[in-house]
Amino acid sequence: MDRRMVGEFEVSAIGLGCMSLSHAYGAPPPREQAERVLKGALDAGYTFLDTAAVYGVGHNETLVGEVLKDRRGDYVLASKCGLTVGDQRALDGRPENLKDTCERSLKRLQTEVIDLYYLHRWDRRVPIEDSVGALADLVAEGKIRAIGLSEVSAPTLKRAHGVHPITALQTEYSPWTRNPEIAVLDACRELGVAFVAFSPVGRGFLAGNVRDVSELEPGDFRLGMPRFQGENFEQNLKLLDRFEALARDAGCTPAQLCLAWLLAKDENIVPIPGTTNPVHMRENAAAADIRLSAEMVERVDELVNERTVAGRRYNEAMQASVDTED
Repeated sequence: MDRRMVGEFEVSAIGLGCMSLSHAYGAPPPREQAERVLKGALDAGYTFLDTAAVYGVGHNETLVGEVLKDRRGDYVLASKCGLTVGDQRALDGRPENLKDTCERSLKRLQTEVIDLYYLHRWDRRVPIEDSVGALADLVAEGKIRAIGLSEVSAPTLKRAHGVHPITALQTEYSPWTRNPEIAVLDACRELGVAFVAFSPVGRGFLAGNVRDVSELEPGDFRLGMPRFQGENFEQNLKLLDRFEALARDAGCTPAQLCLAWLLAKDENIVPIPGTTNPVHMRENAAAADIRLSAEMVERVDELVNERTVAGRRYNEAMQASVDTED
């Protein structure tokens, strides 16, 4: 697989988001299947794996640590803090909590150092400078190698970068979520910060995996997202048919079209699709070899964008927890 730079780390152009193996999209897959995804990803050329303390409230980090402890040198490890307190989910950006979370994560991941450690959400009760200062202490102590931020705005990124260099900013980016294009992508280029795109296939929608929301499992958090509800969903389905036609014209799957579109946007972007399916994992990896024409990129831009997608990406409660431009 082609390589891209995330700070000092040379990583696969497409990384693996591990969240769905433990969290958010209904019941996690069986352990044996999760192991096939993780081990298979390294065999398929992924060298950038993304987890977090909050995914399954420790389950995902434990899974990654147990399954891949003998291959720790084969990949760059990213994890996150700020959305747990002990063994409970809670937004808390206090320095002492971030440091405690890191200690717990190191044990679960069975590693001495986390390569890239993100502040998962900015807790507005704590100045961003204080939270990033705590992560800078962890760098100095050799417990993490680099600092990232997730779901923050350009001004917040710049404030944080003034305390300690920020290596990566992670937020949702795909043809149907364009918020980063408002200001964050430009700020990342200006500061030399890598942009890591999560949910790069529209939370599975643009891959064609969700055509009937009644088939989603109880607990699937997409059920609470406006784009998957009522008239919004019906309107978005009409876009999907046309997007699949574009993928056929491009000679790839719809998921691969999303990933190739992101890679074509900027060499600074590294998408991290997640999946519980080993076949889809390999399909996503193959997208790194797809080169889209400028015309195809433009056709995707014109079809799926902030004007044609119905519904906001988050409901009010979830939107209140992020700092991104909207």
